[in-house]
Amino acid sequence: MPALHGLYAITDSSLDDDNTLREAVEHALQGGARLLQYRDKSDDHGKRLRQASLLKTLCAQHDALLIINDDVALAKQCRADGVHLGRDDASVAQARAALGDGGMIGVSCYNQLALARRAQQQGADYVAFGAFYSSPTKPDAVVATLDLLQQAKAELTVPVCAIGGVTVDNAPALVEAGADMLAIISGVFQQPDIRHAASQFSQLFR
Repeated sequence: MPALHGLYAITDSSLDDDNTLREAVEHALQGGARLLQYRDKSDDHGKRLRQASLLKTLCAQHDALLIINDDVALAKQCRADGVHLGRDDASVAQARAALGDGGMIGVSCYNQLALARRAQQQGADYVAFGAFYSSPTKPDAVVATLDLLQQAKAELTVPVCAIGGVTVDNAPALVEAGADMLAIISGVFQQPDIRHAASQFSQLFR
């Protein structure tokens, strides 16, 4: 299974149409994205299952991992590689029970190292901190610091992901501070050349 390392592209809600989504994700994967998170907040379960299944096939073709945002049942149904949990989602234990030992479980820890310690203890496979920079997706997000990232890397044994307003210009500082993965939405999917944007982030890990 691919390592939890590198560019972690997160789908944008503007990629609503199946063909638009497929094309955009294919370009991100061709640009080197190692993980893809399907993030769709709609309540159209049929669409979400169809699109998640489509993305699972695409990710498998590119040796990348498909992670589902928030929805453990959907992750199981489409046989995704894992799920990403936020503060109000299922617990790590619930996700593990549903997905089994092989399922990847990521946990949002915002700007709190204590949450990351707990997530690791509960069996999470990676933790995510952020937002490190102002983000168009979540303008009111709490702010995480490079010091927190360095402290997390020194203390935790699970991979650490950085998210929130990441651009080609500010990404190197996050990688230098120890980020194993960079989770990016608009920095990849809202760029005129998605493949090139993904490639620029991916090269930081080579």
